[in-house]
Amino acid sequence: MPVGRGRATLQGLALACHPGPTVAVTVLTGLLAASGGHTPSRGLLVTAAVLTGQLSIGWSNDLLDAARDRAVGRADKPIARGAVPERTVRAATVAALVATSVMSLACGVASGLVHLLLGVASGWAYNVWFKRSVLSPLPYAVAFAALPAVVTLALPEPVWPAPWVMVTGALLGVGAHLLNALPDLADDEATGVHGLPQRLGGRTVRWLAPAVLLAGTVVAAAGPGIDAAGLLLLGVCAVLAGVAVLGRGRLPFMAAVGIALVNVVALVVRP
Repeated sequence: MPVGRGRATLQGLALACHPGPTVAVTVLTGLLAASGGHTPSRGLLVTAAVLTGQLSIGWSNDLLDAARDRAVGRADKPIARGAVPERTVRAATVAALVATSVMSLACGVASGLVHLLLGVASGWAYNVWFKRSVLSPLPYAVAFAALPAVVTLALPEPVWPAPWVMVTGALLGVGAHLLNALPDLADDEATGVHGLPQRLGGRTVRWLAPAVLLAGTVVAAAGPGIDAAGLLLLGVCAVLAGVAVLGRGRLPFMAAVGIALVNVVALVVRP
C-alpha cells in the first residue's frame, strides 16, 4: 500500500471511531485508574481495554450508519464520503473486539465481565437498536455507571465503587447522550432515527441536558458527605446550569459541557 494511501486510511479510521467520545472515555478511565491506586502498568492495561472497547463501538456505529450518512450527505463521516473502505473498518472493528476481550479479562474476571457485558455490550446495543428507541439514554447510563467498577474491580483486591459514584456516572452518561445528540438532531430526524433526544426536540434537550448533569453534581457533592469541596463543585455547576438555560448561541452547549467536566473531576477526586 502506498504511503499516502496508508496515511489516508489511518486518518479515516481515526475519524470513524468517534474520536471525541472515545478520547473522553479513555482519559476518564486513565484518571480513575491513576486516582484509584493502580500501578502504572495495571492502569495502562485497564485503560487500553476500555480504549479498544470504545474503538469497536465507534467503528460499528459508523458502519451501521453508513447508508444513512450517505443519504444526508454527511461529509464529516469517512465511510460515507469514501475516505476509508467499509471492509477496512469492519476488520478494525473485529480486531478491536478481540483486543478488548483479551485485555478486559486480563484485568480480572469481574472487571472484564463488567466491562464487556455492561460497557461494550451497552455501546453495541445502542448502535444496533436503542439509538432509535425512546430508551436511547439507557445504554449510556449503564455503561457510564459501570466504568468506575471496571477500574475498581481490576485492583489487586477487587471492590465495587460506592453507590453514589455509579449513580453520578449514570447521570453523566445520560447527560453526555443528550449533548452528543444535539448537533445531529435534524439529520437524525431526516433518516428516521427517533431516540429520546429526537422525540423531545432541540429546545427541550438544551435545558434537560444541564439539568441531568446538575443532578449528577448534587449526587457527587452529597455522596461522600457534604464538605467545602462538594459545595464548591455544586456552586460552580449551578452557575453553569444557569448559563446553559439562559444563554444564547453556543454558550448553553459549552456551559453544559462544563458541568460534565466538573462531574468528571468529582468522580476522580471525591472518592
